[in-house]
Amino acid sequence: QMIDSLIEHYGLGGLIYFQSEPHNHNLLVNRFQSKSNIPMMNGIDGEWGLSMRIDSLKPFPWNMTLGAIQNNQLLYDMGTAMAQECKTMGIHFNFTPVVDVNSNPLNPIINARSYGELPLNVTEKGLALMRGMQNAGVLACAKHFPGHGDTESDSHKILPVINHTKSRIDSVDLVPFKNLINAGVASVMVAHLNIPSLDSTQNRASTLSPYVVDTMLKQEMNFSGLV
Repeated sequence: QMIDSLIEHYGLGGLIYFQSEPHNHNLLVNRFQSKSNIPMMNGIDGEWGLSMRIDSLKPFPWNMTLGAIQNNQLLYDMGTAMAQECKTMGIHFNFTPVVDVNSNPLNPIINARSYGELPLNVTEKGLALMRGMQNAGVLACAKHFPGHGDTESDSHKILPVINHTKSRIDSVDLVPFKNLINAGVASVMVAHLNIPSLDSTQNRASTLSPYVVDTMLKQEMNFSGLV
């Protein structure tokens, strides 16, 4: 009822869906849309398909597995299949692909969610999945900008510090983001990190950094999509 009220009184443009089962999910999608005067944008965090959030559905492989595949057409086909699954469930926007270059084997939060430790391979895999999904009509999201691959802590619980130089970030972590942006990715999700070489403000998260979000992503990398 609280969400119904928010839609009716504040004109929400969209919702992100988390845990559910297929029938209840579709009931909610239809119910919330009936409360809105505008078509709502429905999103989900389905990196390995909707089964990441909605039970009883078949999971796709995690990115570490996909990173070992030589035929990138298979990732394009998977992106297409994920999009078809999303559209069946009323989802327009899937928060994937993860294009972090996992340079730290102790990474507790990216790890198997990454295509691997090689910037070019991560780029090729992310591009293929993104193109398959977006060409089939579902918006993609490159995450977690400017790169969550070298952390030893979970940014859901603490603010990890990245001590790399700007040139190292540019030559490794930003490579996939640059390529996906140039290829027309619909959105970029900013990582929740503290990166002193990019923003010297003490304890400031990259999510709240004007330099990272505006100067770097929007201006220097010429990204005009959704952040």
